[in-house]
Amino acid sequence: MPRPFRNRKIINPPQMNGFKPFGMPFCENKSIKLHFDEYESIKMINYQNLSQDEAAEQMNISRPTFTRVYNTALKKIAKAFVECLSIEIEGGNVEFEKDWFKCKKCFKLFEGIENHIKCKNCTSFNNNELKNLNKIN
Repeated sequence: MPRPFRNRKIINPPQMNGFKPFGMPFCENKSIKLHFDEYESIKMINYQNLSQDEAAEQMNISRPTFTRVYNTALKKIAKAFVECLSIEIEGGNVEFEKDWFKCKKCFKLFEGIENHIKCKNCTSFNNNELKNLNKIN
């Protein structure tokens, strides 16, 4: 029997739900699913310039596991680029440090319902109407 997966620690979710190739129509059947932990690995290595050891420690996983997650993410992104596929960022074995929400109206990310500040694009939200909020993961 295989050992159960350990949840990977993610500080915050990405602001977007994914990407689509420019000049191509969106087709739900043609997309690559990039998990939150794979997105986080790309962000940590290529954007934050962390070493794999530092990134693995932050995600609370071993360095070899981090390398596998990172390599899987690179392969998925390469396939999406070459085959003109959309990338959807969702799911995976992750746990966030805090509860994160995304407004369905303005798509703003915020931690905790009480931290949502009404903006000009989010006209229908008030403290009693939480239907416009999606909890991330």
